[in-house]
Amino acid sequence: MSTCKGAWKLQEVRDQILAGEWIQYNIDADPGTLWSWGQNCFGKLGNNTSDNYTHKSSPIQIPGDTWFCIAAGSYNSLATKSDGTLWTWGRGTFYGALGNNGTAESKSSPVQIPGSSWNDISAGNFVGMARKTDGTLWSWGLNNCGQLGIGTCGAGTCRSSPVQIPGTSWCNVCLSDKFAFALKTDGTLWSWGQNDTGQLGDNTISPRSSPVQVPGIWSEADGSEGSAVARKTDGTLWTWGNASYGILGINDTSPRRSSPVQVPGTAWNDVSSVQSNVVARKTDGTLWAWGNGAYGAIGDNTVNINRSSPVQIPGSTWSDISVGRTNVKARKTDGTLWSWGRGHCGQNGDGSTNNRSSPVQIPGTAWSAVSAGDGHHALARKA
Repeated sequence: MSTCKGAWKLQEVRDQILAGEWIQYNIDADPGTLWSWGQNCFGKLGNNTSDNYTHKSSPIQIPGDTWFCIAAGSYNSLATKSDGTLWTWGRGTFYGALGNNGTAESKSSPVQIPGSSWNDISAGNFVGMARKTDGTLWSWGLNNCGQLGIGTCGAGTCRSSPVQIPGTSWCNVCLSDKFAFALKTDGTLWSWGQNDTGQLGDNTISPRSSPVQVPGIWSEADGSEGSAVARKTDGTLWTWGNASYGILGINDTSPRRSSPVQVPGTAWNDVSSVQSNVVARKTDGTLWAWGNGAYGAIGDNTVNINRSSPVQIPGSTWSDISVGRTNVKARKTDGTLWSWGRGHCGQNGDGSTNNRSSPVQIPGTAWSAVSAGDGHHALARKA
């Protein structure tokens, strides 16, 4: 569910984008060591163990020191290295989810996905998606709702190795539960897959097995289970899809919205969403959350209180963010890493299995990227 947050973003100088001179700029882009913690079923922590009960409540290192882009999904994880290779691990018993064209075996250590020049990545529920440096977009795994974006859907159309999604000039990518988003270098936003709550944002509730355009010019997008959130180049923030728990952030819990509606406020800068929670950062470094308040996931020191409008999380030097299943990770500008929400599998990374209703620090410094999975685990990179 979590994309490579904190690695690649659109250049905000719009005349360069429209002139075809789109520039990727890198935030904390130096490769480094890779760490994981939380639930370890099917080996998804990547530490060469796969006992469903060997959860880790503190970060453990995955071998190697040239890891770059990271993405934690539900049962699988993805990461690229600085040489452009792509690696995967976790549950491999269904639908070709590991993308390595191998047997249906789970992998508790990283295995390589064929190809090179991989760049932006996203991991979902038995699905993976990755972009190459030439702007092509590729997907693999489960395709029961058309979430691979290749024009087909159904159990017989799953793929165990990457297949190309039509089109070029793709840049930022995001997988949710059964649907996906991707931006192009011209700022257009495209979606496909399940659409029963209007989560594709095209003013319909019809599923799509090929990309359809969401109106507008956008900077980034993310999706949760049945809803979506996206930021425009002017700093406004928009949501659509399922409105349960107040996840649309518009002080409304209407059944659904099939077209974008604006979240109050301006100067939004970064956003992440999974399941029924959204967290967004403003340009002043403040952090805001809304949606499902179970287990303290809002981070405002309350429990089981849903929020249908953004509420501020203490602090003002927040950097990048990543939302997991009723759990949130966020990094500060000083390189410290913080977590809150559900902790039963150790996913808060603070050495305990306690739930946290406000941010607690994960040991260590020099954290440079983080990805919270939808399966009670997380990945983070150190510089």
